[in-house]
Amino acid sequence: MLSTILNSFKVAEIRKKLAFTAALLALYRLGSFIPVPGVNLSALKQIENNYAGSNILGFLNLFTGGGLSRLALFALGIMPYITASIILQLLTVVSPSLEKLSKEGEVGQAKITQYTRYLTVGLAAAQAVGYVFLFRSQGNRAGAPVIDNFTAGSVVLIVVCLTAGCVLLMWFGELITQRGIGNGISLMIFASIVSRLPQGVQAWWTNPDQVFKVIMPFLALGVIAAIVFVQEGQRRIPVQYAKRVIGRRMSGGGQTYLPLRVNMAGVIPVIFAASIMAFPPTIGELLPGAKGISTFFTPNGWAYIVGETVFIVLFTYFYTAVTFNPVDQADNLKKYGGFIPGVRPGRPTAEFLDRILARLTFPGALYLAAVAALPTILINQTSANFYFGGTSILIVIGVALDTMKQLEAQLMMRNYEGFLK
Repeated sequence: MLSTILNSFKVAEIRKKLAFTAALLALYRLGSFIPVPGVNLSALKQIENNYAGSNILGFLNLFTGGGLSRLALFALGIMPYITASIILQLLTVVSPSLEKLSKEGEVGQAKITQYTRYLTVGLAAAQAVGYVFLFRSQGNRAGAPVIDNFTAGSVVLIVVCLTAGCVLLMWFGELITQRGIGNGISLMIFASIVSRLPQGVQAWWTNPDQVFKVIMPFLALGVIAAIVFVQEGQRRIPVQYAKRVIGRRMSGGGQTYLPLRVNMAGVIPVIFAASIMAFPPTIGELLPGAKGISTFFTPNGWAYIVGETVFIVLFTYFYTAVTFNPVDQADNLKKYGGFIPGVRPGRPTAEFLDRILARLTFPGALYLAAVAALPTILINQTSANFYFGGTSILIVIGVALDTMKQLEAQLMMRNYEGFLK
């Protein structure tokens, strides 16, 4: 891994992409420290503890890198865009017109992306209004108003700033994906979680339980090793290519394999599940009479754990079906003269791949759900405080692995040597 990172700085084009990605991530972190206009900073300090615990506000604050507790320009983070993406992907399955658009190639995908952006603006504006009234109520309970002049003009100004910040982050994410290295949206969530690492280290070091202080580093290394092992695990399907006679020459032939990963969906199901499960308790915090919903769906509660587990399993199957189509794979193998030994080409091959994929996806989904829920269960059963939940650990490791693979692919493309030197 270190050699890959060092070699990437030797290639000028990759070096520019890395610098571009780092610059946008730095701007993202800078915007998380700039408060919106009309905010009382001393009052924000007094209610800061509300966003440092294990409640839903602390969870959302982790995903925004501390921007929510500061009511910064990027206080909404990228979560409205993720929610909009989930809604559009689910509507694509239900709506015939959207399904038709998704099959029209780049033009259709561009149209769906445009709809996602419009929906993101609406969700961000609604969430911004809710946060403004939430901070006002918390400031009133603390005895210091968070918003100095709570008028219609000041509310509109803050909502516009927060919505514009979310749209700017959406643009940053798309720019990183197009011109940088890695998936921009995932990298921004990665940066938000990693930025809270010093607080996590401090919480571990100041923990009064000496046994936990000694065991925690080994436990963390074990979890990281287990996640990497399962993430990189794959089932290799042997593929044989028939020899073909073209003119006077015989070409083709040989044997290769089709790699099917145990977890083909990556960390996307975890991000989607966290985004959906954050919705009910957020509504509970925003509405005065719905405080019981927030308490019932607290991130450390059993209702939240069960709901997140169910959504992770569902989204793992859904996203795997979206990214890997057995029928298309079988048609491509047949088109290029390839076949799986012992399986007839065409429809039998598609059914074989579908059966193998279903068997792989189930343990992959259970693995994601187990890693996401295990730290929370341990926190509930013991007095240990892990600071970072399983969802955060999965996202950090998964995004790091995917980014390293893209970096290696970029290096391989530029260091390939042909037959003629």
